[in-house]
Amino acid sequence: MSKINWFGLAGGIITIIVVAVSMLIPWWQITIGDNLLTANASPVNTNFNFLTTGFTVPLIWALNVVALLTLVASGVSMLIYSVLPNKSYSKDLLNFGYKKPLFTVIFFIIGLVAVTLILQAALGIGVPLMGSTTTPFAVPFVTDVSIIVFMSAGFLWPFWLAIVAAGFCIAARFYHRKVAVAPKPPQ
Repeated sequence: MSKINWFGLAGGIITIIVVAVSMLIPWWQITIGDNLLTANASPVNTNFNFLTTGFTVPLIWALNVVALLTLVASGVSMLIYSVLPNKSYSKDLLNFGYKKPLFTVIFFIIGLVAVTLILQAALGIGVPLMGSTTTPFAVPFVTDVSIIVFMSAGFLWPFWLAIVAAGFCIAARFYHRKVAVAPKPPQ
């Protein structure tokens, strides 16, 4: 009877759940003003609302599709590996699948930090990653007039669930030595 890598099974299931939930609930959200502009960001679904009109950026949409397919493939490969850890191809499935949720979380955070730093450097707008702030905007072509805008941002629960999925996938890699038993040579 084959052993099961329970960490990998949990990581694969949670990764698939993260993908499904992230289609509806963003990992990170920022609201500017009284719903003047809202940005909902996750690796699999990023969209913007300006005055209640939603839109997407085609390049970001394409990156979302790539991340969606990568995470689904990662979750499926972790599921297959977890129930068949002694097959000849199992180690390859594990090596493919366990890193993807972690890299997705890391690159998502790097992207958010980069965007906030670029906005600060280029436009002088301090965008919070978490919490709220007020930011003054100068009115173009009018001297000595500025508008103060309230911004609120934060990470939502699918982001934290993605971190849990990444943790289980990494634990599956370390636990692999316990479940993968080398086949006994014929006698």
